[in-house]
Amino acid sequence: MLGEEIVNSVTIINHTCDEKSSLIKMNTSLNDIDVFLNKHWVEADVKITTGFVEPHFFAGFSGGSKLVAPGLAGLQTIMKLHNFERLNNPNSIWGEIDNNPIQQDVRKIAKETGVNFTLDVTLNRDQKITNVFSGDLIDSHNIACDFARKTAMVEVDKPYDIVITSNSGYPLDQNLYQTVKGLSAASQIVRKGGEILCLSECSDGIPSHGKFYSLLSEFNQPDQVEDVLADPNFHCQDQWQVQILSQIAKKANVNLYTEGLSDDEIRNAFMISVQNPQNFLNQKILTNKNLRGCVLPEGPITIPFFN
Repeated sequence: MLGEEIVNSVTIINHTCDEKSSLIKMNTSLNDIDVFLNKHWVEADVKITTGFVEPHFFAGFSGGSKLVAPGLAGLQTIMKLHNFERLNNPNSIWGEIDNNPIQQDVRKIAKETGVNFTLDVTLNRDQKITNVFSGDLIDSHNIACDFARKTAMVEVDKPYDIVITSNSGYPLDQNLYQTVKGLSAASQIVRKGGEILCLSECSDGIPSHGKFYSLLSEFNQPDQVEDVLADPNFHCQDQWQVQILSQIAKKANVNLYTEGLSDDEIRNAFMISVQNPQNFLNQKILTNKNLRGCVLPEGPITIPFFN
């Protein structure tokens, strides 16, 4: 990813969030979060964050302060930043910054622990840079978010009966965990009780690593999820993805066309397996001649919203 010249000339450290010996506890004004950051980052003379900015399904936008936490945070801190209460806030959504509790908390961590300089970019569908933003962490990120909002978000006037989405192809659609983002984009504009049809390869399956599927498998229906995850004493890695998927499944019927998952795996994820997307659509049109639909060919890359 970095190239031979950089690898041979610069020390590269992979952050491991559950390696306690590599973490330092920081003083911040957050009351309910113990903030642990990577000690190499904390002890550095100059701290520069780099990343790219796009709409994010619960932090508002990526990039900026997220490179510090959760990017360089300990698992305990990450879990708190992604807990049920924060994700359940109605402002923890695509494109929201000022009232988003997650974005505001990660900004507070970054400001209070220190960042000297930031360099963020925005990208187009071909992964080419469309703009560069640098300087003060917060000011630069605000400008980047405004640009991303104008170029990657589209306003719609009313909900749709059916929304067809993808997860923007490989590598973004490599597994079900990532595909939740495309489903989340579709759920923003589907009517309650409507249909979402997602086409996602999922070549990496669920995946097998992480806690996403093991936690998901404990529930028979999405209505059961909130009672467990809302318990402040409950903590499980990847619970945030289960929470969001259950919220989507409670709002609409989620139909998935994929080659990477079995029918049982799809059913255990609160979804319906679709064998032929065209036949599925033909049937829906037959039952409702006035079916109102929307297509999101790139899933989480272009985000629809209501004003």
